[in-house]
Amino acid sequence: MKIAILDDYQDAVRKLKCFELLDGHEVKVFNSSARGVGQLAIRLAPYDALVLIRERTAFARNLLSRLPNLRLISQTGKVSGHIDVAAATEAGIAIAEGVGSPVAPAELTWALIMAASRKILPYANNLKEGLWQTASINPELNGLGRTLKGRTLAIWGYGKIGKTIAGYGKAFGMQVMVWGSDGSRAAAAHDGLMAAPSRAAFFEAADVLSLHLRLSDATRGIVTAADLARMKPDALFVNTSRAELVEEGALETALHRGRPGYAALDVFASEPLPEDAPLLKIPTVLATPHLGYVEQDSYELYFRTAFENVVNFAEGKPSNILNPEALAK
Repeated sequence: MKIAILDDYQDAVRKLKCFELLDGHEVKVFNSSARGVGQLAIRLAPYDALVLIRERTAFARNLLSRLPNLRLISQTGKVSGHIDVAAATEAGIAIAEGVGSPVAPAELTWALIMAASRKILPYANNLKEGLWQTASINPELNGLGRTLKGRTLAIWGYGKIGKTIAGYGKAFGMQVMVWGSDGSRAAAAHDGLMAAPSRAAFFEAADVLSLHLRLSDATRGIVTAADLARMKPDALFVNTSRAELVEEGALETALHRGRPGYAALDVFASEPLPEDAPLLKIPTVLATPHLGYVEQDSYELYFRTAFENVVNFAEGKPSNILNPEALAK
């Protein structure tokens, strides 16, 4: 099969142990993203199978219709709204889903919480400039960092990652409070955690608030400007899930108004994020380039399953197919 692996920004996939699973196939790894349907269609037209790195490239109907040779999309992790499944099925394009792990994104979330709370990055950067114990040359921003013990960790979403973050918070002596569906709050209470009495109380009480929700039509823009305005001036807002969970423009406005005072972000509405993005110009924002799952063990896990799905398909034994109806076409 002719196989394309998309958006491998760091050229890391060829160095994975599991890459050898594709021996015997014609494989092209693209290290840069293509913009625009026309550009993508030209680039991808020759390939029988594509391996996607999460949601880095979207496949809408108008793109899928211009890929006549495509028979398989092998997804690392689960499909999350970036592929028009109905259009793929109509075109006879099978979609194979993979597996994931909460470990890497949970650890990154906690690293961001620790780094932002203690102002590690500005202290470290200023030390290289010869400034000792200086978080900022702006007196208003040159305050002390703070510990987490005794403070309130507010978690919206109590799935695998949310539960892991709750465990970290308890280990650090934080008061853990959960908001989400009735099921999430009941599960949190069963685990001995505090279920927030209301959405308003959840935002008002948070010293650190972390989002751990899946993006769907129901959750898109679920965090509003009114929610953020309830947060404390010294609170930290953390998002390693999806940028689109927050109402468009609401976080930038909230940070400029000082509620919350800080943000730690790993996800953005447009990725890769341009260097002139407004969020990067806000000094109280700690931003990382969507590293949640970008880690050695996670890549081996994600890509091994994705490559196995490709090999199985090539051998006439399709596996983990989301839309089996496409196989009949």
